Parts: sequence; structure tokens; C-alpha cells
Amino acid sequence: MGIKGLTKLLADNAPKGMKEHKFESFFGRKIAIDASMSIYQFLIVVGRSGTEMLTNEAGEVTRYVFDGKPPDLKKQELAKRYSKRADATEDLAAAIETGDKEDIEKFSKRTVKVTKQHNDDCKKLLRLMGVPVIEAPSEAEAECAALCKSGKVYAVASEDMDSLTFGAPKFLRHLMDPSSRKIPVMEFEVAKILEELNLSMDQFIDLCILCGCDYCDSIRGIGGQTALKLIRQHGSIENILENINKERYQIPEDWPYQEARQLFKEPLVSVDNEESELKWATPDEEGLITFLVNENGFNNDRVTKAIEKIKAAKTKSSQGRLESFFKPMASASVAIKRKETPEKATKETTSKKPKAGGRKKK
Repeated sequence: MGIKGLTKLLADNAPKGMKEHKFESFFGRKIAIDASMSIYQFLIVVGRSGTEMLTNEAGEVTRYVFDGKPPDLKKQELAKRYSKRADATEDLAAAIETGDKEDIEKFSKRTVKVTKQHNDDCKKLLRLMGVPVIEAPSEAEAECAALCKSGKVYAVASEDMDSLTFGAPKFLRHLMDPSSRKIPVMEFEVAKILEELNLSMDQFIDLCILCGCDYCDSIRGIGGQTALKLIRQHGSIENILENINKERYQIPEDWPYQEARQLFKEPLVSVDNEESELKWATPDEEGLITFLVNENGFNNDRVTKAIEKIKAAKTKSSQGRLESFFKPMASASVAIKRKETPEKATKETTSKKPKAGGRKKK
């Protein structure tokens, strides 16, 4: 889930901290990618057809920072997700029985789960391609944010907005979206966001907790705008709790907001370890063919051509993402206007014409 409603809240109140970019704008930059989220997107958009998953001949599902053990505070959120997936499975069965194609498509997406096998296969493939892989001790978003704060990468790529709450200086959404969705990459810059909101990082973390995060329930009746107003007025959750109308707003019993705050401020990461050093290697051509063609039934010619593209890309100064084998959609780089969400923001282009009678450069 990340942080509930944070994208719209920032579009309304800190638009200068958000910009749309062409995909090509990030060529040649090191980006830490939340792998679990990317795999999930792939399974929904590419790795399935209706209710069927794409498989190899053996019937197995063909499959950069990976999640580790989740914090204890996240167990409640994970239980909710499990329950929702179970409900979706029941709804899917009913849709299949009635033959409702629209509901079949909707509920089949909600039953998708990233398994250990998916993660293991993805790690193996990336390593064979020579792409550095980091296994986070806990949350992948926190590890990515730490890599960015330490200057080892330019930005963090994920769909979970809590990457900002973990303090990632630069955060990218839609970087790994399929090009068919035609959505430009959205870049968030935390320093500009804090400046526009007129909040400290500690206050921003409290704002995110009030909006709703994975680690604790939110206060019923307090949405993003109200949370921002309260933080600006009182400065911290403690002060809000002392002054809030408890008859109007019901505070969760034994609300662990302090523990959640600590997780965001000092998450378990391994960024200082040698394992977090980002070192690219030469693709293992033989290993890739064995894994993709012999073990998973991919076409040999297509795999060989893809390997050649990877090798050619490594000789260039610019570096693209894995999906750069497909034609990216161009999009202007613009700031998000106030009161507009990123998906609906109007793109503006300007051009400067030379004044009449201007001196020509020789």
C-alpha cells in the first residue's frame, strides 16, 4: 500500500517537488529498483493471460533490491492483504461460473502473488545478466532509500510512496511500467517537497503515518488534507493527540505510531555492507541460454539476440533498463500543477523564437 493518498496530497500541496520526465532522461544513471514491486507488476501485466499464468513446458511460471523479513508491525497489513486475496479468489470463482469476462479480469489480478520461486528466478536471471542484486535484511524500499541517501544511486524506483517516507532524496514512479501504458516517469524530490509543505523530515514522517501506512492503522476521519493541517498546526503526533477532539476522531487502541515512526527513521538496512556495492558484470551467455532456453523453454534465437543487445549496451556510455528492448514512449518533462494528479496533469511545452534583428552567431 505504501502511504495512502500521498500522491494526490503532494500534487495539491507540493507540485514543484514532482516532475514528469521522458524515460530517456534516466539513461546513464544508477537506479535502485524495488524488485518485488516490479515482479508483481510483471505478473499482472505480462505474465498472465486471463486467469492463466504464462508457463514453460513443465507448467512452471516463467519468471534488483529484494525484500527481506518484514517488520513485526507489518504483520497486520500482510494479514489484511492475505484476506483480500482470499476474498478475490472467491469472487473470481463466482465470475468464472457466470462467465463475466470483466470481473474475471478484475479479480484474477487481485489474486496474483509473488512467490519465493519468482524471487529466486529473478535473482538468478539478473545475476546471469551481470546486473547487481541486493537482498535487503528487511524492507526493499528502505534499502533503496539508504542507497540513494549514501549517493550510490541517483534515485529509487518503486510504486510504493513510502520510499519518500524512508527519506529517498529522489523517487521515481512508473519507471518499470510497460510502455503500452503510455505513462511518463514521475520524479519526486524530497527536499523540494519538504520546502513546499514547510515541514521537517520528522514532521513529514508523522504526516505519512497519519495518512495511513503499512505499520499501523490511521485515525478514522483524518485524511491527507486534515493530517497536513494538523501537523502544520501542532507539529507532531504527540501534540495532535493532546489537542484533538477525541469524540470526533477515534484513536486506535494501543496505537503504535511511535514504533512506526522509528521504523521509518532508522530502518534495518545493509547499505554499509560490501554486499551493497553496485558492481556490473559481463553477461554469462552460456548460463543465460541454459537457464532461459534449456530450463524454461524460451526461443533460442530471441534469447541470443537479447544477449547481444545487453552486451552492446554495456559498451555504450548510456545504460537503459531491462525494458529498453522495447520502444519507450516519449513525454515532455514538466512540473505538476497544483490541484492536479500526475495522471491528469496538463503537459506544457514552450519554445523561444529569436527576436527580429538579433545578431547571428558566426
